[in-house]
Amino acid sequence: MLRADATRNRAQLLEVATRVLVSGGTDPSMRAIAREAGVGIATLYRHFPTRESLVDAVYRDQVARLTDGARELLAELSPPAALRRWMDLFGDWIATKNGMLDTLVAMVESGEIPHAQTQSELLAAIDEILGAGRATGELRADVTAEDVAAGLIGIFTVAPEPEHGARARRLLDILMDGLRAPP
Repeated sequence: MLRADATRNRAQLLEVATRVLVSGGTDPSMRAIAREAGVGIATLYRHFPTRESLVDAVYRDQVARLTDGARELLAELSPPAALRRWMDLFGDWIATKNGMLDTLVAMVESGEIPHAQTQSELLAAIDEILGAGRATGELRADVTAEDVAAGLIGIFTVAPEPEHGARARRLLDILMDGLRAPP
């Protein structure tokens, strides 16, 4: 178990690394990430000995936020509102992945990141929200999690975040309108 300060440092490093990776641009140095997080480079390497271990931690943290986020959103919002907000979280995740794409591709190809497991977890999160919406009659019964995922991937392919954020939001709203159950 990590000490409180070590837990705080790790969380700060993940937050900064996520933000830096989302911003895209050049491949950030580990030293720049440590500096922005307000920790020494040794602290960063103690938590994440390699760039790959940092990318893996950011990736897994984002997947956990998406999967846990589905339940948390459903506890606070109606199923349609939860799904629409979850779509925004998915867009954030896609933007984060774009900032670390080369490393992620290499890690998926080597088997370090189980792509099929991630896909299953994300589809289960979508299905949980769809199921709640079907139960309330607010979301269409004939739509699958795979349908929603394909729509999201298409949207973020033609309107990647953050540079096309307004277009992505508009397309997400259109997709959401199509997912609502008819009156």
